[in-house]
Amino acid sequence: MKAITLTFAGALLFGAGIATGQLAQTSTDSPQRVEQKRTDLTGAPGMEVIASVAEYKPGSFVRRHSHHGVEIAYVVQGAAIRVPDQPGGTFQTGTTLMNLRDIEHAGFYVVGDTSLKLFTVHIVDKGKPLYEYVQ
Repeated sequence: MKAITLTFAGALLFGAGIATGQLAQTSTDSPQRVEQKRTDLTGAPGMEVIASVAEYKPGSFVRRHSHHGVEIAYVVQGAAIRVPDQPGGTFQTGTTLMNLRDIEHAGFYVVGDTSLKLFTVHIVDKGKPLYEYVQ
């Protein structure tokens, strides 16, 4: 009986650790981002390069944020967007975007019936959160 109780307690603590880790990740990351590769930036101690893909489905809100470095995004599949209190716009397929260090960007809804799909490369400070969300 004691072994079963210890096993259950261990499983419960392990599950709580996973849940806590997932909650921590979503507060400093984008849940739509799927990391593909990550490596140190050669010749630049303390910097790393992160390649990712992301899909923002219609109705998704992309929160306003910044990065501790540079973000380059290639629009794999374009979509219509709407920034609150502004006219609508579009990210065209094939467009390349660049967001510089600590510059706030995003803050829009994906509208229409097409998902916005991006391939991103971040060159950022290692050990810092990838996303700094605007409150």
